[in-house]
Amino acid sequence: MLQRVPTELKQGSDHRRTVLDVSGISKTFGAVAALDDVSLHLAAGEVRALCGENGAGKSTLVKILTGVYRPDSGTISVGGQPVTIDDTRHAQELGLAFVSQELSLCPHLSVLDNIWLGSIKVPLLHRRSQFRRQAREALERLGAAHIDLDTPAGTLTIGERQLVEIARMLTRDARVLILDEPSATLSDLEIERIFAALTALKKDGRSIIYITHRLAEVFQICDSVTVLRNGRSIGTHPIASLDRAALIEMMLGRSFEEMYPESSREAGEVALDVKDLVIPGKVTSFSVTVPKGEIVCIAGQVGSGAVDIINALAGLVYDASGTVVVNGRPMALGSAARALNHEIMLISGDRAEEGIFRRLSVFDNLVATRLSSYACGGVLDLGGLRRAARALAKQVGVDAGRLRSPADTLSGGNQQKLAFGRCLDRGPPGILVMNEPTRGIDVGARADIYAIMRKLCARGYAILMTSNDLEEVVGLADTVVTVYRGRQVNVHGRQSLSMHRIVADIGHPLESSTEVQA
Repeated sequence: MLQRVPTELKQGSDHRRTVLDVSGISKTFGAVAALDDVSLHLAAGEVRALCGENGAGKSTLVKILTGVYRPDSGTISVGGQPVTIDDTRHAQELGLAFVSQELSLCPHLSVLDNIWLGSIKVPLLHRRSQFRRQAREALERLGAAHIDLDTPAGTLTIGERQLVEIARMLTRDARVLILDEPSATLSDLEIERIFAALTALKKDGRSIIYITHRLAEVFQICDSVTVLRNGRSIGTHPIASLDRAALIEMMLGRSFEEMYPESSREAGEVALDVKDLVIPGKVTSFSVTVPKGEIVCIAGQVGSGAVDIINALAGLVYDASGTVVVNGRPMALGSAARALNHEIMLISGDRAEEGIFRRLSVFDNLVATRLSSYACGGVLDLGGLRRAARALAKQVGVDAGRLRSPADTLSGGNQQKLAFGRCLDRGPPGILVMNEPTRGIDVGARADIYAIMRKLCARGYAILMTSNDLEEVVGLADTVVTVYRGRQVNVHGRQSLSMHRIVADIGHPLESSTEVQA
């Protein structure tokens, strides 16, 4: 675990230790104040979490620091020298580097070529052997010496690609690295490697701004945290002075207890009964019962088989076998259409690729699954569809005034609400199967999603979901089924549910150490 800085860095602190000093930054877009008098002071060797809901101003601040935007007012100093960041190349020259969650590697180029691609430090006359030596040194500093420089980047794991991105920044002498959701799609082993790399960077005197919606990581890896809300800085605190409840209250402006709503309905009759589900090479044998009105969560690490189980029940795994009964009717596996006919609807955590139609409007996304219900003789009842879309938008908390807006203009949380809305009111309450339904969503949108899920349960829907966020599992689920390497381990009811028991079942070292700390 990283050493923590003992006190908050404030204006007027020792600038010999201050790498980045942002004071009074404001930025408006039309009538919207994206940032209002925001300050941030970062010391050498400090890992600072930057937290806030979507729309809080995090992205705008990062774009100002990386030269994409110019602030309307305020000052920025790097290494004690006031600067005006002209563009992204100038930011690179100043040692400010950004690693996006949407990795920018060219998959068909080698690791070596990706590390040096776009560098401003490439001389006109250069030796490739010198490039290899510097790239190898950068990877070794990150504990990634096992990565072959001649390997195409597209063949690496996501975690290895993250390390290559960071190595690229080290060859550019980056003093401040800004990491955006670096662990969103990583396994535990890959997260450990990233954290080990950050530890090495910290010891080397590099500073890191760490943006994440996974609050466990804030307590695991960061020294301090700055919270933004509605474009304003709510405060900067040492991590040691906060707990999760206090951090969430700073981000939301409301109490932690409102995060996870209580169940308002007794469990009903069985909606989904799965026995001896087998997926060759993925799951050995899995059984679960999901009553109406309940949320059942499958908890396991990345690669445990949990996601494969959800996909199989949605009809997306064609070699799955087992006995599945839906509302008293047997259902054969291996067909998405058959699953939909049994009112099993999938909500994916991968919104961009599987969850929504990004290029289509909010309206089109909401009504996409019910066109046949509003058609007569091949002619659509557009008035009826509009009324249905407005009703669905209201149910899931999407602004009905944005029905004509493209879906990809919405925040991640609102995009996920579209996926929920598309599944509702297609008939009697059905079964929602979900893979990581709050992945990459800020805590405010998460609270909204949790409230929607509980309202659906109150109406008689049954929910089976996976989650790698153990706080979410414990806070939300009525029943938890744990899996490890394709094998079912345990079933925990609400009364016996605890994070310690889940950790013991699935072997989740990062969350385990975080829980002890928190």
